[in-house]
Amino acid sequence: MGDGQNMKRFRLNISGKNMRRASIFAGFGVAILLLFLLGVKLYSNETVVTAANKEGKSTKVEAKPEDSANNSLQKQPETVKKEVPKEPKPTPQANTNNNQEKSAFLTFDDGPNGKITPQVLEVLKKYDVKATFFVIGKGIENNKDLLLREKQEGHAIANHTYCHDYKYLYSSTASFLQDLAKNDSLIRSVVGDFNNKLIRFPGGSSSNSKSAHRQAVTEAGYHYVDWNCLNGDAEALNVPVEKLVEKVKETSQGKNRLVILMHDAGGKETTVQALPQIIEYLKAQGYNFKTLE
Repeated sequence: MGDGQNMKRFRLNISGKNMRRASIFAGFGVAILLLFLLGVKLYSNETVVTAANKEGKSTKVEAKPEDSANNSLQKQPETVKKEVPKEPKPTPQANTNNNQEKSAFLTFDDGPNGKITPQVLEVLKKYDVKATFFVIGKGIENNKDLLLREKQEGHAIANHTYCHDYKYLYSSTASFLQDLAKNDSLIRSVVGDFNNKLIRFPGGSSSNSKSAHRQAVTEAGYHYVDWNCLNGDAEALNVPVEKLVEKVKETSQGKNRLVILMHDAGGKETTVQALPQIIEYLKAQGYNFKTLE
């Protein structure tokens, strides 16, 4: 009986040891399997990239070896715009040739005036400079002696309309032509023969609204003249002298032929005061003074 029990115990011990060995080997096997799966997972993570689709969900996209270097180069022509060099704008060349003679045409509008015109004539006489006077009929009526003096002292006389009334003159081409003709007759009655085809539009001719008037006077044989330089005395009464002089300097830059707008009407006392400085400046710049005839 004792031997039977000992044998039974021996068998149980052997069985327990076998079970312990099996569990150990199983544990090793599980550990190895886990390590293997972990390695696969790590390897997998190195070979995929995550991209967001249009719905905002993440999807896995297989990374190709050439994507990192070549893909951006292949798409570059589609995303980078080529800059086309712009052609430089042409620079106006008129009146900038240094070989051209430099000419200055002093022009006075809206006279004659009993107070201002005599002073202008005295300054011009002092500097031996001739000018062009664009006269209006209403000024001539009371200053016929001044108009005659202008002609006798060698200045040019030109037509600036009789009334200088914008509303009337630009109401129709017929009104404009009739007013020019009226002033023409008045000027001729005072000074005799003069260049009656030279005119200046009140306010200048460049407005689009005056296109019909430009055509009408041209067909009638007139030659209208605007200006490309000015002293700014049309902007207000008695503009400060320094501003008048500076305006001429500013608007004469880069031009060899100057047609300078000034006025000898009432309220232009500072124009007379600035005139000597303007003449001296233009002479120093090499300009020769001429009349528009």
